[in-house]
Amino acid sequence: MTENELYSYGPYKGKVNLSIWERLKNKPDGYYVVVCGINPTPLGEGKSTTTVGLSQALGCHLGQKVLTNIRQPSMGPTFGIKGGAAGGGYSQCFPMEDFNLHMTGDIHAITAAHNLFAAAIDTRWYHENSSTPKGIWNRLCPVDKFGKRQFEPSMYARLEKLGLGHKKHDPDLLTEEERDRFCILDIDPDTITWRRVTDCSDKYLRKIEIGLSPSEFSKKQDRQIKREASYGIAVSSEIMAILALATDLKDLRTRLGKMICCYSKKGEPITADDFGITGALAVLMMDALPPNAMQTLEYTPALVHAGPFANIAHGNSSIISDLIGLKLVGKDGYVLTEAGFGSDMGGEKFFNIKCYYSGLKPNCAVVVCSVRALKLHSCEAPKIVAGQTPAKEYREENLPLVEKGCANLVAHIQNITKHGVKPVVAINRFATDTDAELELVKKIALENGAYAAVVAEHHGKGGAGATELGKAVMDACKAGPSEFKFLYDTKKDSLETKILKVVQEVYGGAKVEYSEKAKAVIAKYQADPDIACLPICMSKTQYSLSDDPKKLGAPKGFTITVKDLYVSAGAGFVVVSLGDITFMPGLPIKPAYYKIDLDFSTNPPKVVGLS
Repeated sequence: MTENELYSYGPYKGKVNLSIWERLKNKPDGYYVVVCGINPTPLGEGKSTTTVGLSQALGCHLGQKVLTNIRQPSMGPTFGIKGGAAGGGYSQCFPMEDFNLHMTGDIHAITAAHNLFAAAIDTRWYHENSSTPKGIWNRLCPVDKFGKRQFEPSMYARLEKLGLGHKKHDPDLLTEEERDRFCILDIDPDTITWRRVTDCSDKYLRKIEIGLSPSEFSKKQDRQIKREASYGIAVSSEIMAILALATDLKDLRTRLGKMICCYSKKGEPITADDFGITGALAVLMMDALPPNAMQTLEYTPALVHAGPFANIAHGNSSIISDLIGLKLVGKDGYVLTEAGFGSDMGGEKFFNIKCYYSGLKPNCAVVVCSVRALKLHSCEAPKIVAGQTPAKEYREENLPLVEKGCANLVAHIQNITKHGVKPVVAINRFATDTDAELELVKKIALENGAYAAVVAEHHGKGGAGATELGKAVMDACKAGPSEFKFLYDTKKDSLETKILKVVQEVYGGAKVEYSEKAKAVIAKYQADPDIACLPICMSKTQYSLSDDPKKLGAPKGFTITVKDLYVSAGAGFVVVSLGDITFMPGLPIKPAYYKIDLDFSTNPPKVVGLS
């Protein structure tokens, strides 16, 4: 990078100037490696730790050019359950305080933009129920001192949608009927899906009532303009998914304009463009689009950017980070990018959503597992109870449990190979693992399609503990050109066909059933060519390959039930809901914030309790 391509936010973090893309766009790409895992367990597999440890091994111990791209964590889980997400031990992004807290303010920008849109929706609904079309027209397009009216450029998109684009330079050309159509969105309040957001786990905001003050009383209708609403956590915002999928500032603005927040009483989708708010949202988001630059404990570079959840969105860091990173490392360099949860969640969406929009082809996929997590997936080991020491089965050698639990690992290896990508299994070693258990996992992985299976000890040894993993990844990348392929034909396959392919090929299920509500929605979406051609984003539990979090291991022949669907038109995918997914986490009895404080024995005081 040149000096003007990195904006400093203090000594250890900064923003990458997007102009770097123009300078490097014709340079060859490096190797592209995605890191995912098995289905996560309460024991933890160490996927983020492995990603960072692999980066340190490649860059500091194997002499390779490497860059690590990972998601920015939400502060909700940081203060609630997780206590941090920077990695662990000697394989972390540094400094973890910046990583886990405000970073450079991207999530705050998302919160501001999202809530501005929410305010605009309810304010417009109020005015349409308390004023007249003529009154709204005179406010939206007032007569100036010269007796003329003018449309704001932000209104052009709605005019084009209504077929009135040819009159955008002279509002007085509109007929009274056309003025009414332009002014009245006719919002059906029961269809408003755009919840407000905050970056805090607060279950008391899952269901609220708004519009209760005297200022929301309509004299025209002699009633309170109120409704039930809800909050989600900031990273659940569609704007977060858009940030992760946008390729440049123009693409960001275009995607923001397509966001559907509600429907009219005639059933027509109403978007940000209809509210004339797209430009303002883009302005709030423009400084969040450049990736954040940080480093690992061994000073290999990292880009930390975007953080959509993998159980309700696509769960990957930003496309723009990967595009820039592949140019920065150049030919024979390596970009590591992390996908949320297992290959059935963030991994599948990395392949079929992120790669679909980026046009990039991965050379290798790392599947992270641990012996004790595989024991839980045997379905025969005792349950894990939060706050209690794991049972002796997890602390003592037990080869039968490991062997049975490897069924879950095998399913994830096969998910990778079905996409034409070479899987490398990383076995994250814990102190209680025995050599025999580790060798058994390696043997089963290699017998079931893994390109390599390697034990890694990066948590305690840093990059030095992941050199063999680094060598395996290098070998896999250099073994031949990428044979990457999508699981389904996004443009040609019907929505039902796409869903069935994911269920059968990735989850191991047999068939799909639909609720009556889902049947109606999917018929509506399939009839709209602009929606039917989008990739699908399955929203389900991360703990199982099925839609039942209690079905661990590798269940087969089960039936998936689709409860609902909704389109994230700005992000560019159809969300398929397989169960009740909470958009707002809650706090446990003992949240992580009990451990977080300032240590005043140092100067300046340092943050303690993050992990």
